[in-house]
Order: sequence, then structure tokens, then C-alpha cells
Amino acid sequence: MPFANIKMPQAALSKAQKEDLIHRTTAMFVDFFGEGVRPYTMVLVEEVADGGYGRADEVFVVPEAYRAKA
Repeated sequence: MPFANIKMPQAALSKAQKEDLIHRTTAMFVDFFGEGVRPYTMVLVEEVADGGYGRADEVFVVPEAYRAKA
């Protein structure tokens, strides 16, 4: 069973963008492994709260300008 676990900053993508990410990731697995894997493909999109991760030794917070609009 193909499985993708995608972690991203909270509110970085809208609901529609997350749905598109799930559909495209599923399509990628189908391209690689064939149509038979579609019903068994799992895509998990996890949103990490601001301050819950870091980059370059700094705690990361998504600027308001980069947050998804509803």
C-alpha cells in the first residue's frame, strides 16, 4: 500500500489546495505502480503548528502574508 506523509506549516494551504495535493500525490503513485494501487493509496497531510518546528536553528512561524486564504 503506497503511503505519503506530508508535513507542512499550519494554514499554509487552503482546504482545496490540500485536496488537490492528495489527488496529485495519488495520481503520482498510480503513474509509478499502476491503477491497481489507487484504492490502497494513503495520503496523510499533517499541519504542524507555528513554533512546532525549526529551520537553520530558528523556530519557524509562517508570516501572515503566506497563510492560505479561506
